[in-house]
Parts: sequence; structure tokens; C-alpha cells
Amino acid sequence: MIHHSEMSDLIYLDHAATTPLDPRVLKAMLPWLSAGYGNPSSLYRLGREAQAAVDGARAAVAATLNARPSEVLFTSGGSESVNAALRGIIAAGQLAGTASHIVTTAIEHHAVLHTCEYLERFGVEVTYVPPDSDGLIDPEQVLGAVRADTGLVSVMLANNEVGTIQPVAEIGRGLRDRGRALGRRIALHTDAVQAPGWLSLDVQALGVDALSLSAHTF
Repeated sequence: MIHHSEMSDLIYLDHAATTPLDPRVLKAMLPWLSAGYGNPSSLYRLGREAQAAVDGARAAVAATLNARPSEVLFTSGGSESVNAALRGIIAAGQLAGTASHIVTTAIEHHAVLHTCEYLERFGVEVTYVPPDSDGLIDPEQVLGAVRADTGLVSVMLANNEVGTIQPVAEIGRGLRDRGRALGRRIALHTDAVQAPGWLSLDVQALGVDALSLSAHTF
């Protein structure tokens, strides 16, 4: 436990793991943590006010990502976002009978790696592309691992351990070409939890179908 008397001497160098709450965020949230406690699904005034706040937040996030508000799904954090994206996309491919293979990298966050390991127990095949000596992923290796039954590629945007920035947009362009050759789209997911504040999160420019974020790191 850290006592308040020790906080003035604390030099905190782990903001990539989590970061203190911005006072502006606390100010914006306080009304909804106190008097604005309505259930957004309720029809009475408190519920409608809460729903309007959620809709406004969704629109603000969508504008930042260059996405549609209907494409923004709020989860409890990055790990749940990754889990929902990977499991949801591959399940859709399996139901359609077109996809039961994932391509990812060997240096993903455990949220991705553990989800892939879980899916392997249910017959999903996963190819793990290794990085080079600088911690970078070669787009050609990723694209070379794509098969006729590949339904999902997941490559993190910025690495949480060493900070390398992966060529997600280049991979996205290559996947679109591969998808056209196969006659179907191959979904691209990126774990962008470490990217906010440093890199563009324009989902159109990145060419991603799903992007995971976590508010506690920025």
C-alpha cells in the first residue's frame, strides 16, 4: 500500500500499463457517478438522460476513429474487447463455412494470445508469425500465412513491451487484395491499446475491421 505522504516522492514510469485518471475525465464522469445514475434502457427521464449521454460518448469516440457510431461497442476494457472481436469474427466465419484459421503474431498481448489458444481447443487453427530482430513484423510473412480458410488476421498496432509500431495499414491493403482473389473479405483486427495519444486511430486509413482500445491507458 502506498500512503499519501509517499506520493509526492513517487516517480511513476509505467503509464503504458495504466495511467492516472485525467482530472477532466473525472469532471465529465462525476455527474453520471452521482445524480445521473439512470439505467439507459429505462423509459423515464433518468434513463433517457443516461441514454443520451451514452449516445453522445459513442458519437465522440466514433468521430475520433473515423467510424460510424453504430460500430462503437463499449466493453469493460481491452481484454474483453479483444476477446469479443476475435471470438465473434471467427464464429461468424465458421457459421458461414468459410473460415476456421487465424493469422496473428508471436508478440501479441496475452489478451490476443490466450484467446487464440482458447479457440484452438475448438478446432480453430492459428499461425503465429514471428518478429525480426528489431521486433517488427514483416507484412509479407503475414500475407504469406493467409490460406483459403483464413477468416481473421490480428496484428497489434503498437507493442506494449518494446514499443515497436507494426505496419497494420500495409497489411490491411494486402489483405484486401487477397480477399478479392478469394472472393470474400478477410477481417483484420488490431490491438491498439498502446496507440492513443501517439498514433492515428483512423480505422479507414488503417484498413481494419475491428480495433480494440482501453481507456485506462490514455
